[in-house]
Amino acid sequence: MPVQAETREDSPIAYLCEEYLKNNFIDPEMCERLGVKRGLRNPDGTGVLAGLTNICDVVGYSMSHGVRVPAHGQLIYRGYDVRTLVEEAQREDRFLFEDVIYLLLFGRLPTRQQAEHFLGTLESYRALPDHFAEDMIMKAPSPNIMNKLARSVLALYSYDEDPEGQSLENLMRQSIGLIASLPTIMVNAYQIKRRVYDRESMFWHLPQPGQSTAEHILATNRADQKFTREEARLLDLCLVLHADHGGGNNSTFTCRVLSSAGTDTYSAIAAAIGSLKGARHGGANHKVMEMLDGLLAVVPDPDDEAAVTHALRRILRKEAGDGSGLIYGIGHAVYTKSDPRAVILRRSAHRLAEEKGFARELRMLCAVERLGPVVMREEKGVENICANVDLFSGLIYRMLGLSEDLFTPLFAISRIAGWCAHRMEEVVFSGRIMRPAYKYLGAPQTYVPLAAR
Repeated sequence: MPVQAETREDSPIAYLCEEYLKNNFIDPEMCERLGVKRGLRNPDGTGVLAGLTNICDVVGYSMSHGVRVPAHGQLIYRGYDVRTLVEEAQREDRFLFEDVIYLLLFGRLPTRQQAEHFLGTLESYRALPDHFAEDMIMKAPSPNIMNKLARSVLALYSYDEDPEGQSLENLMRQSIGLIASLPTIMVNAYQIKRRVYDRESMFWHLPQPGQSTAEHILATNRADQKFTREEARLLDLCLVLHADHGGGNNSTFTCRVLSSAGTDTYSAIAAAIGSLKGARHGGANHKVMEMLDGLLAVVPDPDDEAAVTHALRRILRKEAGDGSGLIYGIGHAVYTKSDPRAVILRRSAHRLAEEKGFARELRMLCAVERLGPVVMREEKGVENICANVDLFSGLIYRMLGLSEDLFTPLFAISRIAGWCAHRMEEVVFSGRIMRPAYKYLGAPQTYVPLAAR
């Protein structure tokens, strides 16, 4: 029998929702008539210009006579194409993420001496304050690690002798501390989540000296603390590619908005974490993995292009998948012909996929990358669409034995470098609170006394 709707007596919340919907509505067409730029996007799809930055540029098209011209994507950190940084690090067989943190914060790549000193500084901040793990993480576990990261960042305010200071020196100290300690918080939060919610054994490893951020994460997250250099290098690559994405992405813009108000570092970073948690921003690689498992269940051979195409059509028509009509991992607000992060991850994942038995999964994602845009053009008329970084990042994390609970938190571990760089830039050079406008649509009303309503 169908479930009957709750009455007002059964559910006061349902009644309140009915009241809300009776008295509230905004017609999307009115936004068009009034020139409202929903999502802070211009009519041509470009972002509304809200500020200036020296930190990062995201290039996915050029403009010609007011028209967007598709182009292969570029991700530029402080004037360096990320592909060049990655190629040089691979050629020299060394970890890159710490250099990228330095580059984003200070505007130049470190010398060898500066790099060694900076790594030592990060190491000195990796350990959490005394009793923090016991009091703030173990005693209040969370089923969602992103919420635990945000809560822990806010809690660190109480351990700071100068939590409100806005001087550059204080901002720098807080930024280094958060960048260094957030991976430790993440792994600890995940371990207690395993113990309390998954009913599995937990293990608590201390940070070891001389390790890169990627090595530190793998060593503290694995029971035996063992990993290969190739595994650590691949995780390091993921961290590099997620470190920043310009000032306009939702979480970085959130951090800059709060920073413009003059709030403290911990509040601004916690808000950015909350933004990144959203499925429209940082949580998409979960959906990619769900889609991948579903595709492999109905298409045994990823090289069967006709079968893959048919399955993708069914997803777009809401006949398969999660019913959203979305091919996850395809499409981006800026990139048109290609997302450089997706290209780099795909090229870098092949050997580990073969070694760990994930070659079939990777071939399926490559098929989605190749055929998804074709199907979307034929079904939806969408042109100039490409795979994004989420298409491959989730599989790489799975190959590394990392739980899906950590997919979005790993994004935060990387992106906090960009958040802190943008926060310092906003506080030091902007000096003006962000305050956009909203058009009021309400009509004047005559007050009616309570007894007459």
